[in-house]
Amino acid sequence: MSEPVRLTVHASGAAEILIDRPERHNAMTLDMYESLLALIAQCEANDDVHCILLRGAGGKSFISGTDIGYFKDFRDGRDGLAYEAFVERVIDTIERITMPTIAVIDGWAVGGGLALATACDFRVCTDASRFGAPIAKTLSNTLSSRNIARLQAAFGTPRVKKMLMLADYLSADEALACGYVHEICGRDALQEAAHSLAQRLIALSPVTQHAVKESLRRIVIDQRLDDEDLIESVYGSSRFREAVAAFTSKS
Repeated sequence: MSEPVRLTVHASGAAEILIDRPERHNAMTLDMYESLLALIAQCEANDDVHCILLRGAGGKSFISGTDIGYFKDFRDGRDGLAYEAFVERVIDTIERITMPTIAVIDGWAVGGGLALATACDFRVCTDASRFGAPIAKTLSNTLSSRNIARLQAAFGTPRVKKMLMLADYLSADEALACGYVHEICGRDALQEAAHSLAQRLIALSPVTQHAVKESLRRIVIDQRLDDEDLIESVYGSSRFREAVAAFTSKS
């Protein structure tokens, strides 16, 4: 049996991490989360990887969050604290990936799957995709304030209240209209659209991209505006010096 979390590195410089558990709507076990973290670390250690794509198999679900069976053994609220801390480690790792990331969504992105998609930089989806976290209707649990802050930054407070308090879903068109989704396409064109976006990102400055990613993460999650380290690393980079030299040589 193949591994439920697998990595493919393409010659183009894009790496694709596949969540392959369609019989459970790509619900994640803790071991699967750990495999995801290990593959992310593998990508970041590979100088040939310049963009990471995250997608789910089966055509019905991107990722449906954590497998509900995991919660059967919870005894009290302390188990919830430990679980949310674990989930935050996963989401924070995805947000801190230095290179661009793309969520490739075919079907439902719900609960923890919505959080994973939101932690990525860009999202492409099919017109059948839906987005939500119907926890008020299912487990009667909650999201951490950090994950709610991420959703608020992506969707705005009124939409987040509808998603979490009314258990409403956003359609692909609604997600596109609010800027959450970069592109909607047919299922047959989804992979091509995702890899085309990856190539656009790979062609641009990784120094700039990382600084922008980290600045936004600090603003949204840490409520910090300190950026001296980022500015120093960008303006002190060989990429910046080479770009200035190339630009001025044309004038």
